[in-house]
Amino acid sequence: MPTPPIIIIKKKGGHGGHHGGAWKVAYADFVTAMMALFIVLWLLSSSVKVQEAVGGYFRDPSGSSKRTGTGLAGSGENLLLNKQDMGKLKAELQSSIQKMTDLDTLKKNIEMTVTAEGLRIELLESEKGTFFDSGSSALNSSGKEMLSLLATELGKVPNRISVEGHTDAKAFSGKSNYSNWELSSDRANAARRLMQSAGLRGDQVSQVRGFADQRLRNPTDAMDASNRRVSIIVQYINTERDEAAPAGGKTDSASTGKKKEE
Repeated sequence: MPTPPIIIIKKKGGHGGHHGGAWKVAYADFVTAMMALFIVLWLLSSSVKVQEAVGGYFRDPSGSSKRTGTGLAGSGENLLLNKQDMGKLKAELQSSIQKMTDLDTLKKNIEMTVTAEGLRIELLESEKGTFFDSGSSALNSSGKEMLSLLATELGKVPNRISVEGHTDAKAFSGKSNYSNWELSSDRANAARRLMQSAGLRGDQVSQVRGFADQRLRNPTDAMDASNRRVSIIVQYINTERDEAAPAGGKTDSASTGKKKEE
């Protein structure tokens, strides 16, 4: 008998041969888009501090920024504040001061330090008086010129400013009912008034405080002339703190932080 023919039946595939795994790519794109949407909606409903923190991460994913906050340590809602920005501001101010050839002799009386609070600029007095008339809250020509320069530069930054007045431990004499508390506060306010008229924004000053001799720069010599100084602090930006001052905390630009003698 002849061998029966072998019949092979081939089935054609459906549409899958045309599309393959393209649907998986489309589905992954859809899931990614939905995730992005949910993140945006979450950010819109979050606090300002959370939004700043997330934005800070994308600006500095390496985590080199300084993480600070008030009473929120470990909560994940602290602001990311970069000290490098203050370092750049310090360099720019020092460069501007170096160009003031008529004040060469005063450069040693100006010190700038980046601290946990911000950039601290200190105008140090000498025995004969450097920026203020001796024993007075009146600014001399050097003080006016230096503070005007600082005001012009600091008025360009968004940061808020606090101004402090300090004295040495020598008791103030010459006026009754007037002490180092009044002198330190009056000098800080004199510096504030000039700086606000020379470039600082009206709402830029957050505090004006007088400390008398309670925060000596040279505690080993309470009579040292460098203890007599005005400090200008360029504060790190903290939006939430600036919107509402804590009880017993920040004063406005017209306040002095003056303390009563016991």
